[in-house]
Amino acid sequence: MKLLEDRILKDGKIGAGNVLKVDCFVNHQIDVPFMNDVTKEFYRLYKDEKVTKIVTIEASGIGIACLTAAHFGVPVVFAKKTPTNNISGDVYTAQVYSYTHERNYTIRISKEFLSPTDRVLIIDDFLAKGSSLTALLSLVNEAGATVVGAGIIIEKTYQDGGKIVRDMGIRVESLAKIRSMDENGIVFE
Repeated sequence: MKLLEDRILKDGKIGAGNVLKVDCFVNHQIDVPFMNDVTKEFYRLYKDEKVTKIVTIEASGIGIACLTAAHFGVPVVFAKKTPTNNISGDVYTAQVYSYTHERNYTIRISKEFLSPTDRVLIIDDFLAKGSSLTALLSLVNEAGATVVGAGIIIEKTYQDGGKIVRDMGIRVESLAKIRSMDENGIVFE
């Protein structure tokens, strides 16, 4: 998506450890009008899939998931990384390793909000090694719901997460695909 690629080139910053920072418009400060336009593409790509729920993981995916859900007219369910008193009853759980925070998390979604009748679109900001996405897939599968696909804002195709998930038979639509990235710049596919 040229609109997104141009914005990444303009405002994205490559930080230590080859981390792409897009926190000024995607996942810390959200440019709502811009990201609303970007997430319309997820609707275009998945509008015929009869989506009933958008699923994401806290925290960076929530804003993007909410904007996407508004286009579909469906609720967002997000997996929590820490236990809280406001999740009552049984939960679906999965393990995820956060490369950003360099630690393991047990993510959880209340069984109250996912059921076998749901048709789920998973939304996230980044896809690199696939840990978050495979954990979310595990939760949705545990619920017996149908995964119609995954919508990713930025995929680092030089890492293996996208391949892993696509090899599982999951449709993945990434709006910006980065082939390579270093201090000299970003190359898109």
